Amino acid sequence: MARIVQKYGGTSVGDVERIKNVAARIKAIRDAGNELVVVVSARAGVTNELIARAKAVCAIPSEREMDQLLAIGEQETIALTAMALHGIGVDAVSYTGAQAGIFTDKVFTKAKIRTINAKPIEKDLKAGRVIIVAGFQGINDDGQVTTLGRGGSDLTAIALAAAVKADKCEIYTDVDGVYTADPRVVKDARKLEEISYDEMLELASLGSKVMQSRSVEFAAKYNVVFEVRSSFNQNPGTIVKQEVAYMEKVLVRGVAVDKDQAKVLISNIADKPGSAATVFKALANAHINVDMIVQNVGRAGLANLTFTVPLSEKDKAVRALEPALKEVGGEVTFDEKIAKLSVVGVGMRTHSGIAATLFEALAKAGVNIELISTSEIKISVIIARDKADDAARVAHAAFQLDQLGS
Repeated sequence: MARIVQKYGGTSVGDVERIKNVAARIKAIRDAGNELVVVVSARAGVTNELIARAKAVCAIPSEREMDQLLAIGEQETIALTAMALHGIGVDAVSYTGAQAGIFTDKVFTKAKIRTINAKPIEKDLKAGRVIIVAGFQGINDDGQVTTLGRGGSDLTAIALAAAVKADKCEIYTDVDGVYTADPRVVKDARKLEEISYDEMLELASLGSKVMQSRSVEFAAKYNVVFEVRSSFNQNPGTIVKQEVAYMEKVLVRGVAVDKDQAKVLISNIADKPGSAATVFKALANAHINVDMIVQNVGRAGLANLTFTVPLSEKDKAVRALEPALKEVGGEVTFDEKIAKLSVVGVGMRTHSGIAATLFEALAKAGVNIELISTSEIKISVIIARDKADDAARVAHAAFQLDQLGS
């Protein structure tokens, strides 16, 4: 008998029939003698619909009230899933994030999990029940409902797998696993049998929509091996695990494109110690994630500072920067017509020439590079958004990624 944590995404539970199909899959696994904790997302489209309603009544909704509102989506799904299981003779009980003992910090809309009290879940598992937990949500020390941000149901599942010492963690979604690139853009993209935490973390943070980066980071920290697979078939997925030696033989394992990016240019900022700190502290206080950063050499006491932020947080960044720029000077302009292209692979640690191959391939395709950022296992470039899909195909071909995978 195994203890299994499963997570079903919004498309997997998108309507009544799909919820019934998920219930049937759960029953089959439960009937095989396994203990099950199941995390579910809101039905596909529900979260966006709730956000639209909020903005229809208030242009800038309170983040606390947004969490109150958005938590509804998952609560609907847990109840319906439990009912579907009851209808086919399975003893199941639904839990909100708070009832599941998921305690977070006090940051609304982007809360981080601090601890999980799994005692109530353990009690019901011993009683033979299937536990259905609302993903994406928790409760803070003040008793306030919090949400974990986009993709937070993945994080809920990984965290619960660690808390209940699960034997397996399965992330069910609408794709078969992790691919070398987005198969909707790159037709010869291949599914990977395995990928390391580090590679998956980079791909998740660089635009791959399969997993949320914080989830992968949490899995690596607590060594939770998990599988990404489809809820619409029985095919094996992609195992995400610790790096092993053979993985270094592959130079590049995947290509990611992120079109949800805005480039911020602060012109004529005071070229003195502390100017950059003032700017980025203001952004940090507003909980805005800054990615690529370039500062040019100052002239005549002035300099330019360029960086990228999520496109969805552009307006929030404008408000956060206003007081900072009164202190250090400078003018802000944005470029929303950009994308970030990245190549990732643990093989970069031990092989040279990756950057040269990428830059040469992009140059031959007429793709201009605006910014460059690197780490041990990735190279990212900012390019024009209308060139992003072509650039992904060119990079995929340059590293012969069509020959990887299962």
